[in-house]
This record gives sequence, structure tokens and C-alpha cells, in this order.
Amino acid sequence: MTDEFTMSDQPAVTDLPTVTGQLTVTGQPTMTGLSIVTDLPTVTSQPTVPGLPAVRCQLAVTGQPRMTGLSIVTGQPTVTGLPTVTGQPTVTGLPTVTGQPTVTGLPTVTGQPTVTGLPTVTGQPTVTGLPTVTGQPTVTGLPTVTGQPTCPTTPAPEGDAHATQGSLVPPKDTNKLGSSSASTPSSEDCEAVEVRDPSGGMRQKWGRQIEFILSSLSYAVGLGNIWRFPYLCYRNGGGAFLIPYCIMLFMCGLPLMFFELCLGQFGREGPITVWKICPLFQGIGYAMFMISFYIGCYYNVVLSWAIYYIYSSFTHTLPWTSCGEEWRSEFCKEYSSRNCTLSGGLMNVTGICIYPNMTTDDEWKMLNESVSSLKSPADEFFHNHVLDITGGLHDMGGFQGNIVLTLLIAWIIVYLVLIKGVETFGKAVYFTATFPYLILIVLLVRAATLPGYMDGIAFYLTPQWDKLTKASVWGDAAIQIFFSLSPCWGGLITLASYNKFSNNCYRDAFVVSLGNCLTSFFAGFVIFGIIGFMAHELGLPVDKVAVQGAGLAFVAYPEAVARLPLSPVWSILFFAMLLTLGLGTQFTILTTIITTITDDFPALRGKNFKWALLGSCIVMFCVGLSMATKGGMYVLQMMDSYSSTFSALMVGMAEVTVVTWVYGVDNFLEDIKKMLGFYPYPRIFWKGIWKFGMPLVVLTILVFTWIDFVPARYGDYEFPTWANAIGWVLSFSSVALIPLVAIYKIIREKGSFVERLKKLIRPLPEWAPPPEVCIRPNDSFGAKPLLKVTSFDEETGNKI
Repeated sequence: MTDEFTMSDQPAVTDLPTVTGQLTVTGQPTMTGLSIVTDLPTVTSQPTVPGLPAVRCQLAVTGQPRMTGLSIVTGQPTVTGLPTVTGQPTVTGLPTVTGQPTVTGLPTVTGQPTVTGLPTVTGQPTVTGLPTVTGQPTVTGLPTVTGQPTCPTTPAPEGDAHATQGSLVPPKDTNKLGSSSASTPSSEDCEAVEVRDPSGGMRQKWGRQIEFILSSLSYAVGLGNIWRFPYLCYRNGGGAFLIPYCIMLFMCGLPLMFFELCLGQFGREGPITVWKICPLFQGIGYAMFMISFYIGCYYNVVLSWAIYYIYSSFTHTLPWTSCGEEWRSEFCKEYSSRNCTLSGGLMNVTGICIYPNMTTDDEWKMLNESVSSLKSPADEFFHNHVLDITGGLHDMGGFQGNIVLTLLIAWIIVYLVLIKGVETFGKAVYFTATFPYLILIVLLVRAATLPGYMDGIAFYLTPQWDKLTKASVWGDAAIQIFFSLSPCWGGLITLASYNKFSNNCYRDAFVVSLGNCLTSFFAGFVIFGIIGFMAHELGLPVDKVAVQGAGLAFVAYPEAVARLPLSPVWSILFFAMLLTLGLGTQFTILTTIITTITDDFPALRGKNFKWALLGSCIVMFCVGLSMATKGGMYVLQMMDSYSSTFSALMVGMAEVTVVTWVYGVDNFLEDIKKMLGFYPYPRIFWKGIWKFGMPLVVLTILVFTWIDFVPARYGDYEFPTWANAIGWVLSFSSVALIPLVAIYKIIREKGSFVERLKKLIRPLPEWAPPPEVCIRPNDSFGAKPLLKVTSFDEETGNKI
């Protein structure tokens, strides 16, 4: 009925029985053919029963009932002649209730009440216009109530209606039914969406939050921190270079890292499917996937060299201490030239020291040219033995067996670590993220005891303030900080996608970015300390010895280590550090690839995950075999020069522009507030830097990179035109996916061109917080029933 009875005089109930113990109800009643209930009464106050404590409890309710075949109620009853109730009943004793119809498993209550003073009821109600009920509802999937209510020991204040009742607010859309097990409040318009739960299994999460921080740090701190930053620091003004480096950290590095961590954590998916924030530009995710694929293919080749050097170091004397018979050439310099160089002479290939007064000017010039072509045993070992390098891309030669074997070992290590996804990855980073620091400290202590150490450190840190006026110095700082943190590859988005939704990624961004930069600065003391020692041993200035890249890691440093006592031990430690640094990055690269695949094809999760991982490792190993040939070094240099430089910068431009201008930077900040519970401070800084500062900085980096671009080369070998053309194709093969995917989506969409664009730039409903953060407290106690069945008319059709 739609009208309520009005009872002006409430009966007083006295002598209530004392009930102790707790009933146990088992079995689930089956309810079919529910009637239609509409316009339920609203209870606006809480009765107060003296002597009884107020109980604050909340049950955890999981599962949602599904109702089909709802009844249609038509017609309204008319009630007239309400009865008059007088008299006060006295109720004593318990009633006897036996045998509930169609309900099984209910308790039987016995006892006979004694009722005296029955009220006198006069008047008969007249009911006309009874409603016509047609259709039978079917209710399936009743909710499961689990858990015990938690009740405070102190009673709530009388009349505290809000504190005694939680609420379960259904989502805005019936197709987005979520769990109500958590109670983190969010904004008023919070809309819950479950991440897909395919048959393959649920998406994983980090076991502990420290695992995410360590994995992010292990991903950011890579080989470039060891073999590039120290060289850039001395080349661009020593200690003065730290000024533009720190400025670029806060103008580009930190904002971009925080940006990608927020994007991945809110979306809770990999770099492709996370673009539900703006489906038209999902090609950005495909571009990130391709960049990670290219880098992952050649990155493990570098690690295979480190594995081979570790293997070669298990000997009494390092093999590159002297020129070996198997791999030496006529240019191998086996004699120490320190005394000759210090006295102003030049030592020829036979070990004879020649002074300027012993030759003519022409002969001295020719001697200088011949001496510059001499190579150290470490250089000969790397190029003639490890690589057995050919003359160029025109001669690829055969496979280098040692490198093929160590490359296979590298991929086996990666596969075994990631075989259970982030579950095993999260445990491995405890080692890969901390072991390099231990080795760096040991090497620093050893280097500090060597002659020439302070010369190297002075060369590393002495500021040259005049270089700050050069644009190239600022460009190098921006480029280094951009590529040091490894954004725009999809790795940061992937790692953050396994976070808890409420994780403080604002704090994590500061920890990882600052930790990465401090690691680079600290590594410089180790590297330049050893280079200073080497310069002392050779009798040369430090700038004649300092190199960067693979030449530092596999030529200069091994040569310096070979001059130390117990050289095999220091060699093993150094290359073990390189290996763990590289593996930390490689783990994240492959995690990005496999996450992208499993997010697109959820059936590959769960028990099929290991097969998807194995397939990815095999494909990338096969691609890497092209770089395990005798001419593979040239292929690696080409991929390193083209695959992730311009493409990553262009992807970064597109990524920031789409989110801040198309989706809206204010909307993005609101999303961050839903995660963190507060706006990142200061809000105006992040809004300005994301919308204007970061695009400008990334564009500047792109321009500087283009201006300073030099076609790929290795040593004295310049790549032919056709090789550079292939490199540009490789570079744009990833970026081209952004417009291609956009065109494909526009073609597949329905409607006019403008309608298609409007639909594709609008976030999908799945771009929303998970359901556990969307349970809002009810407005008042008892204001709404937990589940109200209503008819589907125009006003109430969306109430279920």
C-alpha cells in the first residue's frame, strides 16, 4: 500500500524478556515470486531503549543479486475508514512460532505469551482500487555476508544515528556492480569500476610497497648512470654541470616520472590499455610497446658481454693483462709507456722510447700517427676476442659462439625471474636494486687508496662556470635526465599499474628520481677515481683517458682493473655490478612487454602466463642473435642510436599533450586526488609544469637532439647511407603507430566524423577508481533501505 497507518498513541511494551546467547541460523531460504514493494516508509529517527548499549557494527557484504523478470505494478489502492486503536496491551512471555511456510532451517521458538488489556478496535477500513500485479520476479545470486561485526566496548551516545549504520550505495550503472568490502571515501561523483577478471586469473599486485620502489629504482638506475653521466659531467663543466642537471630534474625528470606513475596507478593497466583515458590516442601505448621491444632485444646482448667477462675473470691472471697469442694484432701495445711519456717521448710498437730530438719533424709526425693507432690489450681482447669484429655492416660474419651462449644464459635468467610475474620480480629487486650500491662502495674504498685518485676527482668536479652560458650544456643536462629516468618506454606505467590504488606515488616519484640522480653523481667518484689511477699509470692527462659508453665499461675500466693487486676479484665485482644494473632494467622492459600482451589478451594470464613469457623471450632472443654475430656490434649501435632517441621524445610530447590538453589537466589532478586523498603540492606548480613547462622542455630536448644529431658510427667506421635509412625507418616505425591507430579507430567508429572524434576523445567508463574506494557514507540512518525493488517507470528505471 502507498498510504501509511498513523498511530497517534504508541503502545507501551513492558516486561520484556531477557534473551542471552546467540542463535545460529544455517541454510539459505529460497525466495521466488517476490511481490513488488514500492514507496517503503522512511524512518527518520532512531528509537532509544534505556539500558541497552548502542552497537556500531558493519558487515562485509560481497556479491550482488541479479533480478530478472520484475513485476509490473499498476493501479493504486484507496484506503478509507482507518481503525481507531485504544487501550494498552501488556505482553508477557514469549510467543510460540512454529513452521514457517516455504522457509527451511529456521529456529523454533517456544513459549506462550499472556496478553491482557487488549485494545478495542472500532471501525472497518474500506479498500478499493487494489493494484493489479502481473509477472513474477526471479531473484538469483543472493549476496554472501561474511565477517563478524566489530563493536566498540563503549556505547554510542544516545541519538547518534549516523554512527550506528553504514551504507551500501549501488553504482551509477547496473553493469558496474562492485564490491563493498572497503570504505575509503572518495568524491561525491565517484564511480566504481572493476578491473577485468578474466578466466585466466586476476591481475597481480606488488607483495609489499617497497618492492615497487626498488623495482622503479632498479629500472631507472642502469648502465647509463655508470658509463655516461660522469663523462658528461666532466665534459660540460665539472661541478658546474650539476646546476643545469638539477634544474632539469625538477623541470622535466621528476614531473614526467610522477605523471607516468599517476597514469599507470589510476588506470591499473599496461601502456596500451591504459589509454582508455583517451581511446583515440591508444597508438601512444603501441609506440611505447615497440620502443621497449627494440631496447629489450639489444640490451640483453650488452649483458651477455658482462656475463662473458665474469666467466673470463675466473682465472689467476686476467686474459687482457697482456696481448694474447690468439687475438693480438700488430697494433697491440704490450709495453708500459709511463716513463717514456712522462719524459716527453713516444714509445713505438717495439717498446723503444723515441724523443723529438732523435727524429726529423716529418718522422715525429708519422710516429705520432702510428702511436695513436696502437691499442691496449684490453681493447684488443674486447674487439678481437669477445666480438671478433668485422670491418662493417657489409660483412656480418658468422655467429660468435661465446656470445650466443651467454646471450641464451641472460634470457634464461630473465625468464626464471619473471616466471610468476611481479610475484617473483618483486623478490628479485631486493638484490638487483641493492647489490650495485654495495659494489660501488667497495670499489670507491679501493679506488681511494690508489695513486692518481684525487687527480681524477678534481677533473670530475672542478667547476668551469663559463660553460653554463653554452646552450649545449643545458641540452646535455636535459637529455641525460630524460633518458636516465627511462620515461616514455612504458616501464613506469607498467610498474605503477601493479600498485594499490591509494599508494602514495607522489612520495615514490621523489624517492626514485632523487635516488637515480644521486646514484649517477656517486658513481662518478668511482669511475673518475679509477680513471685518475689509469692516467697516472700511463703518464697521460685525465682527459686523454676519459671515455664513455661501452668503451669505458669493456675497455678502459678492465684495463685499469688489470693493474690492481687481486685483479680477478675486482673484475668479477665490477662486471657483476654491471650485470645486476642491466638486469634490473631488463626485468622491467620485459615486464612491460608481457603486461601489454596479457592486458590485451587476458586469457594469457594465470596458468598461461609462463607460456606467453616464454614466447616473448624466444622471439627477442632470436632478434638478438643478429647482434651476436661478428658484425653484430654495428647492428647494436644502429638500434641504440635510432630505436629509442627521437621516438621516445616524440612519444613523450604526445603523451603529455593528450592528457593535459585533450583529457584536461584539471581532470587529471582530480583523478590524482582520488588516489592520494589530496592534490599534489603545490597544485599550481604541477598544473603549470604539466600543461606548459614539460611540453616545452621535451620539445627543446627534441630540437637539441636534432641539431646535435650525428649519423651512426662506431670508432672510425661510418655507417653507409642505406644503414642510416634503415635506422630512421626503425625510429619512426614506433611513432607512426600513433596516427595509424587513430585512423583505424575513426574508421571503425560509427557516426559523422565529428561525432566519432567526440566519442573517441572521451574517457571510457573503465577510466574510474576501483569499487573499494567508492563506498560513500549514507546521509542518515535508515534513510534508504539496503535494497529497494521498484518498477521500471520513467522516474525510477535506474534505481536498482
